[in-house]
Amino acid sequence: MNDFPKDADPAETEHPNLGLAGVTAKAFITSPLSLLLLLAFFAVGVLGMWVTPRQEDPQISVPMVDIFVRYPGASAQEVENLISRPMESILSEMTGVDHVYSVSMHEQSMVTVQFIVGQELESSLVKLYDKLASNQDKIPQQASTPSVKPKGADDVPLVTLTLWSNKVADTNLRLIGLDVLQSLREVENTSQSFMVEGRHEALKVEILPERLATFGVSLEQVANAIRMANSERSTGTVEPNQKVFKIYSGIFLNSAADIQRLIVTVAGGRPVYVRDVATVTEEAMEADHAVAYFTGPAAQDVQETADNAAAVTLAIAKKKNTNGVDVANAILAKLEVLKGRIIPDNVHVEVTRNYGETAKEKVNELIFKLFVATGIVTLLVWFFLGWRAATVVLIVIPAVITTTVFAAWLMGMTIDRVSLFALIFSIGILVDDAIVVVENIYRRWLMDSSTKISVAVDAVREVGNPTILATGTVIAALLPMGFVSGMMGPYMRPIPVLGSVAMVISLFAAFAFTPWLTNRFRPSLKSLQAAAEKEHKQAAMMEKFFRGVITPLVNSRLKGFTFLVGIIATFFVFMLMFYPFTGVRVKMLPLDNKPEFNVVVNMPEGTAIPVTANLVYQLAGKLKTLPEVTALQTYTGTASPFNFNGLVRHYYLRQQPWQADIQVQLSPKHDRKRSSHEIAVEAREILQPLLGNTGAKLQVVEMPPGPPVLQSVVAEIYGPDANTRRQVAADLTRFFGQAENLGDVDNLMEDDHEVLHFIVDSDKAQRNGITAEAINRTLEMAMGGYVLGDIKKNALIDPTRIVMQIPLEARSQIYRLSQLPVTNPTGQTVPLQELGTFVFEKQDKPIYRKDLRPVEFVTAETTGRLAAPVYGQSQVENLLKAANNGEGYRSPDGTLLHEQAYWLKTPQGVESKSAFEWGGEWTVTWETFRDMGIAFAAALVLIYMLIVAQFGNFILPAIIMAPIPLTLIGIVPGHWLMNAEFTATSMIGFIALAGIIVRNSILLVDFARGEVVKGMPVLDAVIHSCEARTRPILITALALFGGSMVILSDPIFQGMAVSLIFGGAVATLLTLLIIPLGCISAGKSL
Repeated sequence: MNDFPKDADPAETEHPNLGLAGVTAKAFITSPLSLLLLLAFFAVGVLGMWVTPRQEDPQISVPMVDIFVRYPGASAQEVENLISRPMESILSEMTGVDHVYSVSMHEQSMVTVQFIVGQELESSLVKLYDKLASNQDKIPQQASTPSVKPKGADDVPLVTLTLWSNKVADTNLRLIGLDVLQSLREVENTSQSFMVEGRHEALKVEILPERLATFGVSLEQVANAIRMANSERSTGTVEPNQKVFKIYSGIFLNSAADIQRLIVTVAGGRPVYVRDVATVTEEAMEADHAVAYFTGPAAQDVQETADNAAAVTLAIAKKKNTNGVDVANAILAKLEVLKGRIIPDNVHVEVTRNYGETAKEKVNELIFKLFVATGIVTLLVWFFLGWRAATVVLIVIPAVITTTVFAAWLMGMTIDRVSLFALIFSIGILVDDAIVVVENIYRRWLMDSSTKISVAVDAVREVGNPTILATGTVIAALLPMGFVSGMMGPYMRPIPVLGSVAMVISLFAAFAFTPWLTNRFRPSLKSLQAAAEKEHKQAAMMEKFFRGVITPLVNSRLKGFTFLVGIIATFFVFMLMFYPFTGVRVKMLPLDNKPEFNVVVNMPEGTAIPVTANLVYQLAGKLKTLPEVTALQTYTGTASPFNFNGLVRHYYLRQQPWQADIQVQLSPKHDRKRSSHEIAVEAREILQPLLGNTGAKLQVVEMPPGPPVLQSVVAEIYGPDANTRRQVAADLTRFFGQAENLGDVDNLMEDDHEVLHFIVDSDKAQRNGITAEAINRTLEMAMGGYVLGDIKKNALIDPTRIVMQIPLEARSQIYRLSQLPVTNPTGQTVPLQELGTFVFEKQDKPIYRKDLRPVEFVTAETTGRLAAPVYGQSQVENLLKAANNGEGYRSPDGTLLHEQAYWLKTPQGVESKSAFEWGGEWTVTWETFRDMGIAFAAALVLIYMLIVAQFGNFILPAIIMAPIPLTLIGIVPGHWLMNAEFTATSMIGFIALAGIIVRNSILLVDFARGEVVKGMPVLDAVIHSCEARTRPILITALALFGGSMVILSDPIFQGMAVSLIFGGAVATLLTLLIIPLGCISAGKSL
């Protein structure tokens, strides 16, 4: 049943060819299904908002697999030749591989396979396992089976919890942490979890070499006595009285006293007990790593302060494609239940990472901005077209936006900062469809002095084709950006994908819902006529303005030529702000305002853990002076829970005594005046003086806003031999340190450090009947942490190990270690010093390779105002040129290095000369801007083809697209005025503007062309077109500005907002001037 007014007459004479727009409008304008379909749009939109996973950044699939192979006794060179190189060749043969890296160390190889972004981890692993299995014969038999450790973005912990106490020892904290972690694993959708732990509780059997010598007992005899006594197992069954009984035999050791009473041997008719040669105690194992907690000055609701308090950290990841916000909330809810039950009152728990909370804050903030942008656009429409048109827009935009979110869920995307920014920036474009339709319906009702439905349908038909074409041009501008390669591709993909989806949905809504709503809220003729009178006055003013501006430029060739030259000159002047004046700085992406940063500390190789821990404590004390710090955790000799940046940089492998990491938590960004980057800069300044003469190096590591890389600035050094490469790397490190805009300079080469090598005297060993393996085993038992078994305690989740060792003090004295007795087959003992000699040797340096070629790496972070890698890299090249009194730096093989600096490709011919390639953030920057440039070119071709198809000639499309490059006249000074860097998002804004400009231009040209067809002179037709289309063009521009204003405050997307606002302003002005002049010049082509 039709509930529309009786004067609505759909049977009026209609245009013979309504087209897609007219047919759609006619089908929906009076149909009751329109309301149901609109409600369905809202329903699926709400469902999409409910079920779509939420996270802070888009999920990037970067499959990475580490393969570890041990090769006992082999030097780094032997490992490279026999393990790393064959494996590199094998693995590089697989499809989908981006890079293959390797590092060869003494006795161990690590090969890392980095697959192309977007490859699925599971399928990549299948290929890798197949490849390894089919080539197992190419690895030496003495080498271990390759250990495959896959890593992906889903392995990054979502939540980390630090348990700390001033009263509970780290051994007990570890046991509590294990219980808590086991309980948290029960939370639905949790994935990989681990604990950065304290020391193990152990039964320590500490033996002095002198006592062994006194009793003529060897370490192996003691170990065997303990092993043999700590045994229980099933031995079989018996069947007495027609029943079956299992038989268990043996007994487990339960305490230190049990071990002390064990007999090792009998000497001179007297038993030798374990207590005679060793002390047995139940205590913590020797500290080979440490985790500590500090409270900061910004900590709130602190019941107890911490300064180097014992701590353990639990890390929990989520499953793929699950809602991070929900999983994080479930983890914290479970944690509250465990307090007081598993977690005692004297143990504190701090949430030191919660990506669910940061995602929730960011998403909620952006959803609020989405509403603000919608409100701004609605008010603009209200101001220009009245409350009825504003109501239409207020209904249509949310329907389009929420349905787009549902489409995102169907495509497996998430609600994150990039997808929400795509929707926010789209609002200004989306509203244009509705505005054009509403405005034209009102205009036609006025012309016909009737609000009949047939007139409204014809009005939709009239703007249908140009609106479809204009929408197609915007999609054509956006879609090619979806094919950007590298990690920036999937990171930014929501913008072209969701922007295009929103445009398609918006187009349908403009032809279906907008006419229906406009008819439902249609004004009276009287109100339209009142608005028309006001509009006629404005039109007269516009006509006067455009005739006064355009006519002189048309009639005077000098003025027209001057105007054209002035615009072109302005364009080139502003381009100089990029280079050489650097008024506008270029960068991949600016740093975000994060609640954390890391300080990575590297002491000289070979430094003992107490020395490292002492420096870390001093650094932590200095960091505590920063007023925004809420907490610190120090990780010495072990890795902190890694983030996505740490995943790519392999921070989780940092387990050496000379390596440390300090995680710094900051107060929420709304509670502090400084950004996290400003705080990190000060941290770098106050920490550097503490390094003094320690030889330590540190890096202040901030979370990158986009895809992570090895370091912001990376030089990959290639050359004819290892010594040349290392010398060039050392010299290049020095030049990096002199560059004004580079800091945290380092390289991956290890400093010389010594190791002790016990060289077995084969003759003496053979005469005593002792093998090299027996000597190796004896030393292994002495060195600490040699596990003989464990004792069983039912209440503990982790067994207490029985550990045998020589005390650290004793084994650190070579002469005492040399007294260790070794037993020969006859039972006699021979001191170690009679079987060989301890000598100091230099440790093998690691050998790095990338894509089958040996390489060295020099790294740095960008600092200062010019924070893009390109500036620091240029400074380094200038320093290379200026070296040796202007002759330039020459590598040991005589190569002028600045002539062999490669920016865009890998060096060739490095077997005979030195060269280096710039990598790091520069590679991502170059690939991104290159692909965006290609995408922009593709977009221009697509747009041109669409316009040619519509207008049927080649001149008008060129005129319509003429203002596109001139938008830089607004974009470049806009960045300068806002002190904003020109980033990848700025480029996206520039590309999107191309579609918006063409959209406006099409409306002008199409209207002018229609007037010419009716017989109007070209000049009058063009001015009439400007007069009629200026208002919708201005509304669109202001709507675009309003939608963009709300993202100006975001560091990442500020560049896009600046491009859209300033570029859009200039584009609108130039469209209303250049397009009319171009149409007049085209003459007959119009």
